[in-house]
Amino acid sequence: FESLRAQSLRSGKLFEDSFFPAAGASLGFNELGPRSAKTSGVRWVRPNEVCRRPEFIVDGATRTDICQGALGDCWLLAAIASLTLNDELLHRVVPHGQDFKNGYAGIFHFQFWQFGEWMDVVIDDRLPVKDGKLLFVHSAEGTEFWSALLEKAYAKLNGCYEALSGGSTCEGFEDFTGGVTEMYDLDKAPSDLYSIISRAVERGSLLGCSIDITNTKDMEAVTFKKLVKGHAYSVTGVDEVRRHPGHLEWTGSWSDNSREWDGVDSSVRSRLQNRSEDGEFWMSFSEFLREFSRLEICNLTADLQPVPGEWRRGSTAGGCRNFPATFWLNPQFKIQLQNPDGPGSSDCSFVAALMQKDRRKKRREGKDMETIGFAVYEVSCFAGKSAVHLKRDFFLTHGSSARSELFINLREVSSRLKLPAGEYIIVPSTFEPHTEADFVLRVFSEKPADSEEMDDDIKADIPNDIDSGFKSLFRQLAGEDMEISVSELQTILNRIISKHKDLKTDGFTKESCRSMINLMDKDGSGKLGLSEFHVLWEKIKRYLTVFREFDTDKSGTMSSYEMRRALASAGTSNYNLHKQIYKADMTLDFDNFVTCLVRLETMYKTFHTLDADRDGVIELDFVQVIFHSQKSYTALQ
Repeated sequence: FESLRAQSLRSGKLFEDSFFPAAGASLGFNELGPRSAKTSGVRWVRPNEVCRRPEFIVDGATRTDICQGALGDCWLLAAIASLTLNDELLHRVVPHGQDFKNGYAGIFHFQFWQFGEWMDVVIDDRLPVKDGKLLFVHSAEGTEFWSALLEKAYAKLNGCYEALSGGSTCEGFEDFTGGVTEMYDLDKAPSDLYSIISRAVERGSLLGCSIDITNTKDMEAVTFKKLVKGHAYSVTGVDEVRRHPGHLEWTGSWSDNSREWDGVDSSVRSRLQNRSEDGEFWMSFSEFLREFSRLEICNLTADLQPVPGEWRRGSTAGGCRNFPATFWLNPQFKIQLQNPDGPGSSDCSFVAALMQKDRRKKRREGKDMETIGFAVYEVSCFAGKSAVHLKRDFFLTHGSSARSELFINLREVSSRLKLPAGEYIIVPSTFEPHTEADFVLRVFSEKPADSEEMDDDIKADIPNDIDSGFKSLFRQLAGEDMEISVSELQTILNRIISKHKDLKTDGFTKESCRSMINLMDKDGSGKLGLSEFHVLWEKIKRYLTVFREFDTDKSGTMSSYEMRRALASAGTSNYNLHKQIYKADMTLDFDNFVTCLVRLETMYKTFHTLDADRDGVIELDFVQVIFHSQKSYTALQ
């Protein structure tokens, strides 16, 4: 930002953002597309063309600076309004030192949290105007522009303005704070909700509540007690007061002059009413539960590290527990709960939050939020182990200890859970299998809880002993030179495979046989000697057994999901490796299956040999890089 601003000032030209241009594509793609009535006649102008003396912020940022325009992003505006209640949070998002006076160059910047990191978003100040008025967010006075520019920066982050239409306040909360949000349906509120709210307010969390709408006519409808449906309210304080006898029922709105205050101690009344600003009001907790439908709490934490993951068709997109054949393929993350809530309790409370990434940007492609959720399983049988990815049999014989309340098509699904101290795995998933998306998983607890991804070790057992019978067979196959060439290996393998009618194959090609020889050839002869051919022979026999065992549909081919189990059985696969191998749903016939496993095992053995200190990391000098790059290139062909 500073560099671009300095460049604009030196050139004497106001900044123009080429990455988010003043053009139709920045507005939208459908309702705000280039041919829509809403965008007809739209011009992009700078604030000094909207009013004579534009201001960035006047007398501090307030809720009246935020008026909705022709975009259904009230969820975002409610989150922005909550920011105005906390100067520290506000200026994390809206950095100081920006205005239309000294140093003005037509450039502004804002900061947002995105999936684990803070991003600085730079924009120019050209805003869409129609009929002389700002098309989207604007201030009540019309001279203050921080909220309109903030909305533009957020639109740039998500691809366009239209991508902001529809959402949940918690999404804005999180992108403005990096916090973890939990939601509560107030008609099913937990018995300790008052305590949860009190602790959240005490630690500075953001809280929002709203009244659900059941149809479009409900939007903006006003209830009997003057609350607006479909709009978000901020919970700014919570307190407990004692009332004198004779005032046992709630009969009013707890406004400043209502008689409910008559029974409250004068010092308490003075303290509470001094906190109340215009637009704020108190109400009893029981009435709060009756009047509002939903509560969102954004817990702020500075040290929470999201764990990234991905669902990929053919490898890690296993779907929910309704699909037991593939559910186990989903990513798995272990959490250790070891700090009970308090004296006399063995339970540990935590919030698990599963967030899908970059889905608003994909709306232009016709995609939207996927339906996501998660399940939690107790794994005391694997205590202290991380190199384990639980297989199908585990989930067929073990029920979940907890799960997300719903699978839902929101950006994030979160649940407050309470479980006995111990070790658990969280399995995040889409509802249907074969659905691709990226995600981050976060676990928030008021007391420490460790987490890590569960994954299998990779191993490759290489046979060494050669009996006399095999030596005799080798002499017959190899001929006088006692080595097996590419063409000889092709003939041998295809002769063998032709006897197995249950396997589908086009036969081993010269290229695949040459690749196997290159990988097994230790002396650089370009052929296989006795010991080299013996290793390959034993592998192929083992692969045949594995192939038949895991070709569960007896198709004679290996699907990507069958392949995952087969590779795990062969000891050559873990979650991270498999998702690199499979980028799409695909099938392998037997010859390609063999070639794949030979390459994986040989590459593993090479790495294992070079990893002398067994720390999972190798260092290569330039000559080694050249040599092993050539070997790896051959392996990947």
